[in-house]
Amino acid sequence: MSTLDPAARAVALPCWRDPGRAEPIGGGITNRNYRIIDDGRVFMVRIGEDIPVHGILRWHEVMASKAAHAAGIAPRVVYHEPGALVLDYIDGRTFAEEDVRNPENLARLIGLIRTAHEKIPEHLRGPVLSFWVFQVLRDYAATLREAGSTHVGRLAGLLQTAETLEAAVGPVELVLGHNDLLAANILDDGDRLWLVDWEYAGFNSPLFDLGGLATNNGLNQHQEMFMLGRYFEGPVTGALWRSYTAMKCASLMRETMWSMVSEIHSELDFDYGAYTAENMARLEAALEDFRNV
Repeated sequence: MSTLDPAARAVALPCWRDPGRAEPIGGGITNRNYRIIDDGRVFMVRIGEDIPVHGILRWHEVMASKAAHAAGIAPRVVYHEPGALVLDYIDGRTFAEEDVRNPENLARLIGLIRTAHEKIPEHLRGPVLSFWVFQVLRDYAATLREAGSTHVGRLAGLLQTAETLEAAVGPVELVLGHNDLLAANILDDGDRLWLVDWEYAGFNSPLFDLGGLATNNGLNQHQEMFMLGRYFEGPVTGALWRSYTAMKCASLMRETMWSMVSEIHSELDFDYGAYTAENMARLEAALEDFRNV
């Protein structure tokens, strides 16, 4: 692990010819992001070590990033070393939640997600992690108990609910999921959309990415039905809707428990307590909808 502060480390990487200063880019809550101009070209630098409590292994992020670039949906990996990743800089606009809800953008995003799911596995090399959300939840619960979290009293109820949701999801198709479809991870350069930040990539059900896109960006039921019909190229059956709704709840539970763990383990300057409360409220609303399916 480097002893340099993140900005100094970004500038000191051996891949540069004549780097300028590291300009911070906001938005990262598991790493530090910088923009660096070197020899007239612009690059994005991500500085962050492994985070085992969240299943983040940087070697795997590099492999997934390379495969996503080969599939045509992510920037090129220029250089990497443990704890540092250099990418071509995408000169584009970062989406906000309202951009995802725009009908034209939503249609484009569904195509982007299908490309990720179907094409990235063609370019993967070596061992690949899975991202089964229900195992993530079980591990988070153990981590929170071991650390004596203030949320320990909620864990039994959350895990019992997770068991119900896992049964409702049922058998799944495996795809290579992005597994973190926040608006901030979607870029529009004016011609095409890009997906960035592959630290949670892994084999998963497509319903997790679709549910995450919905919950992270406030899609309404009409938009969700459009998304499912477009992705699966057919009518949305009652069985599909129930499986999707269960996975959507699991996605929100994962985001909630991710934040609970981050309250204890993260050193970044972010209000994780408020983020936990926000996602818990969204989870409770989604569970009420699930119970009425």
